Amino acid sequence: MKLGVVGLPNVGKSTLFNAITKAGAQAANYPFCTIEPNVGVVPVPDERLAALAKLSNSKRVINAVIEFVDIAGIVRGASAGEGLGNKFLSHIREVDAIVHVVRCFDSGDIVHVENTVDPKRDMETINVELALADLDSVKKRLDKAQKKIKAGDKDAEIETAILQKAAQLLENGKPARDMDITPEQRVILNSFNLLTTKPMIYVANIDEQEIGIANNPHLSQVISAAGGAEIIPISCKVEEELASLPDEERDIFIEELGLGESGLSKIIRTGYRTLGLISYLTTGPEETRAWTVVAGSKAPAAAGKIHTDFEKGFIKAEVISYEELCACGSTAAAKAAGKIRIEGKEYIVQDGDVVHFRFNV
Repeated sequence: MKLGVVGLPNVGKSTLFNAITKAGAQAANYPFCTIEPNVGVVPVPDERLAALAKLSNSKRVINAVIEFVDIAGIVRGASAGEGLGNKFLSHIREVDAIVHVVRCFDSGDIVHVENTVDPKRDMETINVELALADLDSVKKRLDKAQKKIKAGDKDAEIETAILQKAAQLLENGKPARDMDITPEQRVILNSFNLLTTKPMIYVANIDEQEIGIANNPHLSQVISAAGGAEIIPISCKVEEELASLPDEERDIFIEELGLGESGLSKIIRTGYRTLGLISYLTTGPEETRAWTVVAGSKAPAAAGKIHTDFEKGFIKAEVISYEELCACGSTAAAKAAGKIRIEGKEYIVQDGDVVHFRFNV
């Protein structure tokens, strides 16, 4: 999973990136301190892996990973060249979803590019700039598609109709994901890699004193303007402090603050849910590993995540849930108890399935 991090300058974007990736991206109290995109790859926390590794006496544990891309802050008028412009938006066209960090705290020490804290206005600024960047891309695609139509390309006619619909929305600052089109047309639209077709997750960067407080007026603005998108209230400053602590101290701090889990865990969990992803597990003496697949994937497609040969030559899958395997205490005991099921090509893999694939190529 790959997430792009966007927001106005000085909203806590790079501070959050530092906290969740420990990558040391530059974070300072002036606009545009992030010039080149920062990329960080982090393991997806999964407590099940340690338990399975112990059960199988695995030599190594391999978590699923998630990639974060942090780009320069976007300001009003970026599409017309204001600030650093929107040239860095190209770096997040390949991401699966966008994490939009919104400032929800007041501070006289940290300047705001618009001079006042107004989450609804700030959200609109970013969303309009994303739409305008997409509009530029759509217009270029339209020119190419219309040239192909003149050459008799029928597929270009279908593409042109979709692009024209997208352009109408984008010209009004609306996201292309709002288009009323068929599933087949949606597949074509998504192939364009437009920013506004990607799912949006809002991170509301609140003051550390506001953690757990329901009546935060800034957060209320985010909720009202999010249009049903997922919202994660996080204090980026607290997350930065957590990232600097040893694991044991971090767990204690999280408990004392009543957070339940770290911001990283919240973002990853929300990302999986938003994108409809699950993890299945493999375990043995060599390694215990998590594999990320789209929910609803059938066994051969899930096997293909390990290797294409596994999908091509799929025979069967030996499956047991994580909970059942742990209750049995070992794979041998699970087999003896008849808990391991044999599943075929139509089996839909579930989150937490422990799977061993049989294949022949």
